[in-house]
Amino acid sequence: MSIAANLARVTARIAEAARASGRKPEQVRLVAVSKTHGPEAVKAAQSAGQILFGENYVQEAQDKIAAVGPGPSWHFIGHLQSNKARVAAELFDVIQSVDRIKLARALDRRAGELGRRLGVLLQVNVGGEAQKAGCAPEHAAALAQEVAALEHLELSGLMTMPPFFNDPERARPMFAALRRLAEEIGRDLPPGAMRHLSMGMSGDYEAAISEGATLVRVGTAIFGERDYT
Repeated sequence: MSIAANLARVTARIAEAARASGRKPEQVRLVAVSKTHGPEAVKAAQSAGQILFGENYVQEAQDKIAAVGPGPSWHFIGHLQSNKARVAAELFDVIQSVDRIKLARALDRRAGELGRRLGVLLQVNVGGEAQKAGCAPEHAAALAQEVAALEHLELSGLMTMPPFFNDPERARPMFAALRRLAEEIGRDLPPGAMRHLSMGMSGDYEAAISEGATLVRVGTAIFGERDYT
């Protein structure tokens, strides 16, 4: 199937999952994850109406974003080293993977230098996997308070990447845990600071939507298998 056909199928499934959980389809936005796929794939999705795109690596994104040109909104969803915060703050509209205050402060400084306000989400390691980035759930409230106080960052929610399961229902408790965490820590934050939950990928985004996802990150189901060669 073409990228346009894949995109239409994913969009329809998102809308169906939203309605099934008593929500409006427009309450869930699709982030098309284009890592390892070239500018032409992004342009094909853009021509089919896709606006939000996600990238995992700053260096790959730098050339790709320049080649695609204006139009899309870019979200960074991978692990971000503090020494790459300067470039990331220039390239992306939202950094979904802030997991430590050092990184947040580096992004804040660069956003200030650029005269812009940068959107951020906090990445939470709900599954407790040692090999994955993200702050521990018990540290999320304190980090959120610190990030919300930074002048040039706009905190707007939480993101998580649960362990991979063959059965998406096994990820559902982790999606529910992230929703509860956002509700809990949002009580002590400015209005809107926890309005987004970024959770769910190609294999489990429908379960994530049923648990409150407002952003789903889908790559393979749109662009096909990734080429890491």
